[in-house]
Amino acid sequence: MSNTRKLFYGITGFYLFGIALLVVIFGFGHKNNSFQIQNEFKLINWVHLGVFSINRAVVYLFIAAILTIATMVWIANRMQQRPNKVQTAVEVLYSLMRDNITRGNMDDSLAAKWFPFLGALFLFIWYSNLIGYLPLPTNSQEKFNILGAHIPSFALYAATANISVPLVLAAVVFVVFNWEGIRSQGPIGYIKSLIPSGVSGGILLLIFPLEVISTFMRLLSLTIRLFANILAGHMIILFMAGGLAVILGLTFLGWFTLPFGILIYLFELGLVATLQAFIFATLAAIYIGGAVTHH
Repeated sequence: MSNTRKLFYGITGFYLFGIALLVVIFGFGHKNNSFQIQNEFKLINWVHLGVFSINRAVVYLFIAAILTIATMVWIANRMQQRPNKVQTAVEVLYSLMRDNITRGNMDDSLAAKWFPFLGALFLFIWYSNLIGYLPLPTNSQEKFNILGAHIPSFALYAATANISVPLVLAAVVFVVFNWEGIRSQGPIGYIKSLIPSGVSGGILLLIFPLEVISTFMRLLSLTIRLFANILAGHMIILFMAGGLAVILGLTFLGWFTLPFGILIYLFELGLVATLQAFIFATLAAIYIGGAVTHH
């Protein structure tokens, strides 16, 4: 028998033994009605300042903003003729933002103007997504005691999993591309550009309202795509990492689902966090580039 097969059988045996042991020790348990998984995403104000109150979503946004500014300023002030590994990675990221996101969807003059905005948008969403997969002590509803100090439990939470954050970002993009279209073509010219070429006559009464609606629907598409993907990923990780076992009262189920939770966590962290930031920024670039075209 090969070493690989022995390792596989050993891990499988240990895995099954753990399930059996938990069943023997804890039994099948009973359903837990007190644990509500949606409460893991509930926002509780830490500092009460009315509409400016501070909760964990606000803190996560501050962290993402600080990371966006600090990392880029730090790298920019330490550029070298012979780049080190960090500078090389940043230059690859810079090329991605400049060539794929910006220049790939608008002409060079427009790209030079809007690259800072689109690059900052990508980095901000990217950092917001990434720190959402770091376990931080931000769960105010569940606390643990250390030397008399009540510390909030560690939790996975992303500000972009709160629909208000993607909605505000989408609203900014919506204002930007409409403003750029009006500035470039004038109000009448921009409205005319919404109508596909070759459409005339009575069909305009049907096509024009649809085009206007589709323009406003970009708000929803940008918002829901980012919000739903990040929220769904966090909920699946929470279920697989033990949430389902707690709800059903089946302790052994947490041992069974934990490996799948780890795999989903790595998938979300390694791909989804970056992909959703890339898609959001790319669509923003497409909308800005499309707003200035006359056809």
